[in-house]
Amino acid sequence: MGREALAEAMIPVIGRLYRENNVVTSIHGRSLINKSTMNILKAHRFARRMSKDELLLEETAPLLNSLAELELGAAAIDIARLNQKFKEEGNGATLEEFLRSELADIVGKRGADDRTSTDVVLYGFGRIGRLLARLLIEKAGGGHGLRLRAIVVRRGSDNDLLKRASLLRRDSVHGSFEGTIRVDEEANTITANGVRIQVIYSNDPATIDYTAYGIKDALVVDNTGRWRDAEGLSQHLQSKGVARVLLTAPGKGELKNIVHGINHGTIEDTDKIVSAASCTTNAITPVLKALNDKFGVVHGHVETVHSFTNDQNLIDNFHKGDRRGRSAALNMVITETGAAKAVAKALPELLGKLTGSSIRVPTPDVSLAILNLSLENGTTKDEVNNYLREMSLHSDLRKQIDYIDSPEVVSTDFVGSRRAGIVDGLATVSTDKNLVVYVWYDNEFGYSCQVIRVMEEMAGVNPPAYPAKESAKALAAIAV
Repeated sequence: MGREALAEAMIPVIGRLYRENNVVTSIHGRSLINKSTMNILKAHRFARRMSKDELLLEETAPLLNSLAELELGAAAIDIARLNQKFKEEGNGATLEEFLRSELADIVGKRGADDRTSTDVVLYGFGRIGRLLARLLIEKAGGGHGLRLRAIVVRRGSDNDLLKRASLLRRDSVHGSFEGTIRVDEEANTITANGVRIQVIYSNDPATIDYTAYGIKDALVVDNTGRWRDAEGLSQHLQSKGVARVLLTAPGKGELKNIVHGINHGTIEDTDKIVSAASCTTNAITPVLKALNDKFGVVHGHVETVHSFTNDQNLIDNFHKGDRRGRSAALNMVITETGAAKAVAKALPELLGKLTGSSIRVPTPDVSLAILNLSLENGTTKDEVNNYLREMSLHSDLRKQIDYIDSPEVVSTDFVGSRRAGIVDGLATVSTDKNLVVYVWYDNEFGYSCQVIRVMEEMAGVNPPAYPAKESAKALAAIAV
């Protein structure tokens, strides 16, 4: 059977695992749910670029078929990593025997999902709010975990509801919504792929009765950026039906700034208000941790080349911030960033070791962080790149760090990346103890994926992930 035919045959198996067993399959973290034949082929091709080993459909197709026969419970399964572990540690066992052993905790449980459901309210429906909505709708298939119940906005016009739905349906950067969207103007609801979202109009976060809409113990995600300290954000907790609050911006004061993959383990049940930090902080902190763990960071400077954002002016006009009043579409604009200092809130060992600045540039999405570091231990470009590639594949930071070494990639190639940051290996510069690393990041979508991970952590709704442990060979590669 040809490669195209194998990939085509995998589609209904992937769909059945998802619908009947709540199993999300992926290749090195890239979901296979609702993907076309060509996208499945591309995912296999991507695996070769990442690991330098061919991922054969002749191996993954029977692996998927075997998974479908095991009546699995809910899980997230990376078939590339599972296949690699089978080849390295199968020890003569058949594929079925290996899978039954590796997935013993969920074999025979047919869709069983021990996770509870958590109601989610998006307070604000701008760039991040709408992307979070897309991600939440995408994850709604199993009916467990995070449930998008409502969005809260200020009414902008008489046809506000239709305009909100249109902005969800069409996006100039991220493309059209994959699915169907219906609007009920009488009920003030938007239904997207079967997910019914109540649209609530309010100017006051403290006076909304969410229980009137059947919402209880909700996680409110504040996307407005209007309130960034505990006092301001605590207004949400005064509304009926709210249990916790997550801010999608750097928090001020004593708020915990969480970068998933780094310090999400510090979230406690008693934390009623948490910040998901900034897009830049999420992009650079995992890479900095990896480099600090391996080589030691003495000090460094972070320069971000950042796409313009809504707080800048389209054409020259008054702005309270320095330089930000000048046209975002025509200029490169030097501005400040707190990302370098914010790293220390998630990674205290780098406190006082980093400085940072930013240049806003005339692109709508995808930014670039340049890490100029002085190291305790000398290294080479190849050593750094091989290490970061392995970290992107086999470490606990693989959901955050991606790696690429193509000589042709540019910023638009990273639109829609689900990783917090992508290391550009060909741009790495190393001269003994001086190191420069370039990290691309989709400052909208990649950051939104990190926010979702923090939400899942706060709600305690992460499905079990397999393989639970890396192969011995993979772990050895990271340690070298």
